[in-house]
Amino acid sequence: MSSAITPQQIKALLDSTQAYALIDVRERGEFNQRQIFGATNLPRRDLEFHMARLVPVKGTPIVVCDEGGPRAALAAATLEGMGYADVSALEGGLAAWARAGYDLAEGTNTPSKEFGERVLVQKRVPEITVEEYQERVARGERFILIDTRTPEEFKRGTLPGSRNVPNGELPLRITDVIGGRDLPLVIHCGGRTRSIIGAQTLREMGVKNPLVALKNGAMGWLLAGLKLQAGVESEPLPQPSPQGLAEAERFARRLAAGSRIPFLSVAQIQRVVARKDVDTVYLVDVRTAEEYQEGHIPGFQWVPGGQAIQRTDEIVAVRAGHVILACDGRARAGVVAWWYKEMGLPNVSVLDGGATAWARAGLPLEKGVPEVTPFGLAEARRNARFLTPAALKAALEGPNPPFVLDLETSRDYAGGHVPGSTWLPRGWLEPRIGQLASDKRTAVVLACNDGALSALAASALGSVGYSYVAVLEGGRAAWARAGLPLEKSMGGYVGQPDDIVALTYGDRARMEYYLAWEEALGRKYEEALR
Repeated sequence: MSSAITPQQIKALLDSTQAYALIDVRERGEFNQRQIFGATNLPRRDLEFHMARLVPVKGTPIVVCDEGGPRAALAAATLEGMGYADVSALEGGLAAWARAGYDLAEGTNTPSKEFGERVLVQKRVPEITVEEYQERVARGERFILIDTRTPEEFKRGTLPGSRNVPNGELPLRITDVIGGRDLPLVIHCGGRTRSIIGAQTLREMGVKNPLVALKNGAMGWLLAGLKLQAGVESEPLPQPSPQGLAEAERFARRLAAGSRIPFLSVAQIQRVVARKDVDTVYLVDVRTAEEYQEGHIPGFQWVPGGQAIQRTDEIVAVRAGHVILACDGRARAGVVAWWYKEMGLPNVSVLDGGATAWARAGLPLEKGVPEVTPFGLAEARRNARFLTPAALKAALEGPNPPFVLDLETSRDYAGGHVPGSTWLPRGWLEPRIGQLASDKRTAVVLACNDGALSALAASALGSVGYSYVAVLEGGRAAWARAGLPLEKSMGGYVGQPDDIVALTYGDRARMEYYLAWEEALGRKYEEALR
């Protein structure tokens, strides 16, 4: 059984170099509002799906937290059932943390965003405002405008004339993107962090062109009353020329030497991975999606380089773990490794030669994207009762229709659910089911996207006394494939949805708040320089 841990004990853990994981099991919207800085958010619905990736060693000390309710204890029990041997729950939750006088942070990927603001201040990254940029363009000046976000974000909306070169690709591609032109570079993202990191990466590289980060990025553009271009395709990333590749590799070697980042051989990597059940190891491939799917080293997860820097808390839950980065050489993985060291991650390495070296050693590469098999799904399916879509339809039309609960996110639910079903997120299933079905003889049917989450959750209702619990076989996807209608509405919620983080774009007040929040993250670094 899990133990309780006090706020003071957690603070000591956070200040130590010990290997541990602090997991906040609340919904993403709740986490966005307030959190312990450095926690990894993994809502309870995702434990069986992603915990093995985030905390691969079962003996790692794990602290789970919530707001001070029952979810942390329930999550701790789930983790113990998964084989984790050292699980504790924050006594009194975040409320107790605040009462103890400790600060609470807010936002998504806050450690990386605070780091970006620190880089801006300490490295004195030059910026240009949207208004200044517009004035210079109006005077006839020409620029190379680069959007450093993901291709998906670029397509949703970018600045007119911008070219998509994600941050992780910048060092490898920039020589050929510039193509000998002496035009100034303007680096932008959606807000601030990736503009700053992209611009400073090129400054560290020694790019000769004048360069600036566009202050506040696409949000600043919108706040200035300008429009983004949506649905446009960027020019393809250029294949690195011999000169571009050589410059990128030299840059990565220089960074690695200065920060003592080792380049490990294939044999050394194999020895490290052989101990992965004892020592926490994160294997990360930072190439493009196309390259990864064409052939990657077994066991390496795909996180494009720019996002690996932007979302470190979603990748490395055990900061004392060993992070091994790979690309197809040294350039991309080496630069990401350097940024990780700058962030304070203590144990970072690069697979020398990446997937190319692995293949040259006669070792196999995998194609496609690996499927994630949730922990315990096979056993859960053996123990669950299933209803086909046709059987559920007949039951709903019968004299005693079952009570249907949808366990996915509120966004998924609003996008299409079994008619008449009620949304109740997995994390709140046991605490709130009594509000909806007080009679434990009520027939309850659980629905989700594909049936997996429902199967994993079914035993939870049995454990609190519900005598008939069934799972919609194949989930809503099977319901739709059977030609049955999905209801699209925002009704059927239990309480106000707080499980997702609303998109900021298009809402002026939200954009202004978000940008002010990000900028405030760097204030303490500004004060330290005075």
